[in-house]
Amino acid sequence: MKELDVLRVFCAGDGRFGNALGVVRDPRSCPDRASRQALAAELGYRETVFVDDPERGVVDLYTPGTRLTFAGHPLVGTAWLLDLESVHPPVGEVWARHDGEFTWITARADWVTPRVLTRYASPAEVDALPAPPPGEGWLYAWAWEDEAAGRVRARGFPRRGDGVDEDEATGAAALLLTEALGRALNITQGRGSQILTAPGPDGIVEIGGRVRLASPAATRPAPPAAAPGLRIAPLTPRTSGRSRLPHAVTLPDATLPDATPAG
Repeated sequence: MKELDVLRVFCAGDGRFGNALGVVRDPRSCPDRASRQALAAELGYRETVFVDDPERGVVDLYTPGTRLTFAGHPLVGTAWLLDLESVHPPVGEVWARHDGEFTWITARADWVTPRVLTRYASPAEVDALPAPPPGEGWLYAWAWEDEAAGRVRARGFPRRGDGVDEDEATGAAALLLTEALGRALNITQGRGSQILTAPGPDGIVEIGGRVRLASPAATRPAPPAAAPGLRIAPLTPRTSGRSRLPHAVTLPDATLPDATPAG
């Protein structure tokens, strides 16, 4: 029996929007990469996380079409769900903290697969883009809403042929934009998701947002043929208010060679 928690990460202030995330907390019935990739494809969420060690936060990350070594919204969501001070994707240890309604992770820009960061003249031009726009490669389209205040309008288009035409809220792309601009940002992405960022030294960026438990009836896909017995796990929202350790980044000794660097 697999338990699947469905979250929405980088929600707006009223709890709407955010990116859908599936978290499999007991992945023993999906012990290898092939079975995990098949389940991620069947579920169809932007990313699905398999929690291999809930105490240490060891996680395995998948889009519907590939395995990742790092991804922004899955790590923010998993840190919130498991109430962790760090998570361990394949790329290395990522520190997390909770600050009021926001959960934050700290990551490095060089962990992220390069994107095309294209600035448009106005938010209206970003809004008018088709999904996806013509072209190849991961496109992050953005425009200033209020440059002085660091407010950005953005949309993300993976353009990788896995059925995800537009990414509602992508922490990895927000990280790259923050590193490129060298300043803290308040990003409205997709239909209305909110991502907060702050740059640090040497390519380090902190990414934060709200996480909510999604309504299973509204978000659960049809049970996949390859995953009999899948059920949505009940969850009581985390209310812990304990203090957090200072955040930092610990680089791994090596990165697994056959996973995509970031999502």
